[in-house]
Amino acid sequence: MPDESDFPSDVEVIKQRKKEGIIIPLTRNVQAKESSTYLEDVKLIHNALPEIDYDKIDISQKFLNHNFSAPIIIDSMTGGTPEATKINSRLSLVAEKFGLGMGLGSQRAGLLSSELSETYSIARSNAPSSFLVANIGGAQLSKGLKIQDIKKMIDMIEANALVVHLNPLQELIQPEGEPKYKGVLSKIKDICENFDIPIIVKEVGAGISMEVAKKLESAGVSAINIAGSGGTSWAGVEKLRAETAHDADKINLGELFWDWGIPTALSLMEVRNSVKLPLIASGGIRNGLEIAKCITLGANMCGMAFPFLKYASKSLESLCGFTNKTLTELKSTMFLVGSKNIAELSKSRFIVTGELAKVKKWIL
Repeated sequence: MPDESDFPSDVEVIKQRKKEGIIIPLTRNVQAKESSTYLEDVKLIHNALPEIDYDKIDISQKFLNHNFSAPIIIDSMTGGTPEATKINSRLSLVAEKFGLGMGLGSQRAGLLSSELSETYSIARSNAPSSFLVANIGGAQLSKGLKIQDIKKMIDMIEANALVVHLNPLQELIQPEGEPKYKGVLSKIKDICENFDIPIIVKEVGAGISMEVAKKLESAGVSAINIAGSGGTSWAGVEKLRAETAHDADKINLGELFWDWGIPTALSLMEVRNSVKLPLIASGGIRNGLEIAKCITLGANMCGMAFPFLKYASKSLESLCGFTNKTLTELKSTMFLVGSKNIAELSKSRFIVTGELAKVKKWIL
């Protein structure tokens, strides 16, 4: 009969899952297969008389009472495994250097081990003045995560805000997933009432609908990160993990729902027309042009995850190079549409074409 020591502890299971959450996106193609963000269907209007100088363009943005040098948040990615320490160290150095925001990966692991806690807290050590976002999962709230535990997560990184991530699709397909979402909305409302810092709710790549956005606004959240589909498929990531676990049902679901979700541009337009909350656009955003498109569609900030992970895994130098390139792309787009700051960019005219044009009439 097997001894308890023959089974991996919760800490070891989480460490392995977090490790695979880094390695699989970097080494396997888990991007959307047949779907897209629909951002290719958003066309900005060229301005042949911009009447501004490129070097005078201001890309700074104020969001949730914090001043950012650019409307970019390094979106929640990792922590809870030794491999994450190096990545979060590089990401936080870049956040501090370039005046960006940064979200941490789900911090449940940090509650279980002081060693794993350091994979998150390194971010505040490297980025003393940056806007850092703590992270908890909706499924953990449903299971009864205590207010004092949430406070520990916030204190772990001296967070400026807290994000609750909604990932029912991922929990459904994850081999050790917990697809339990009963009572999550009421728990979010409780958090909003119990904490003074901003509470953000985000998806992880399947998008937020207008119905969900309205419920979140009523619950009192400070902002929404729509995190639409068209980028990294977490159904795909978990499908590959299910193959290792030889779980036929999860493999089937992962393949079936690989492209499931609301495309980023569509989710952003739908939510922007439904609530008055500040919005973060994320989900498959890959360059500064797409950031500019999201701003014109109504986003206040944009989140990027996979591109930052890709370059952070290589070196700090390559990560800085990618960040510089992205900022140059954003400023260049603003020059070409004649916007000298983010406020003007948000009012720029655009045209919707293709598939996005076909569904636009249903959300306006």
